[in-house]
Amino acid sequence: MRWYVKDGAEPGPAVLFFHGGGFVFGHIDLFDGPVSRYVSSSGVPMLAVEYRRAPEHPFPAPLEDAYAALNWLHEHAAELGVDPDRIGVMGDSAGGGMAAALTILARERGGPRIARQILLMPMLDDRTTTPDPHIEPYVLWSYDDSLTAWPALLGEAAGGPDVPATAAPARLRDATGLPPAYIEVGQLDVFRDEDTAYATKLSRAGVLVEFHLHPGAPHEFDSIAFDSDVARRAIADRVRVLKSI
Repeated sequence: MRWYVKDGAEPGPAVLFFHGGGFVFGHIDLFDGPVSRYVSSSGVPMLAVEYRRAPEHPFPAPLEDAYAALNWLHEHAAELGVDPDRIGVMGDSAGGGMAAALTILARERGGPRIARQILLMPMLDDRTTTPDPHIEPYVLWSYDDSLTAWPALLGEAAGGPDVPATAAPARLRDATGLPPAYIEVGQLDVFRDEDTAYATKLSRAGVLVEFHLHPGAPHEFDSIAFDSDVARRAIADRVRVLKSI
């Protein structure tokens, strides 16, 4: 884990951050820049988590790492100047799926309270396999990539009837009691439909949801075109939500 805190930060909220990479690659160093900028802009400290990755470490190993990090942050909240009732989770792509799954697992286990979930273009559904011709020419993360990543994480269970919501949050049946959510995705993202459906599912269960569908934007648009208008708006919204925890 890597702890980010702004000099002179007052005691208050903190956020666990989970990096992207389809559950099969990526590490916290790749997101050092974005996490540093979130902390600098919002003043909210972040704990970036180096969770284990598939296929060497399939489900539930990565999620257990995430849960261990959540417990660690709660246990060390006082010495870090963190209000344990104001801890959020945030993730990008597969990390967004991890953050969503962690809220479900924490609810199931009666674990530490999570105050907010911030899901950036999250990877939520192992059943997204049919290409959309409007999206396919613009993908950064492709349908074939998902057909590689989900079986790496879930094995032969991927796409079948027995995948739990803690592995693929789109499988969730009852969202009651989950923390308020901020969800965003680009219109040209493979994860568009599953993210839209998840926002609706949370809303129908009475969970407060802020949802953004960015027109004409592909997956990881904020990394591809950091200075674009859509990226600036999205990052400003993320910082606003971080400050509100």
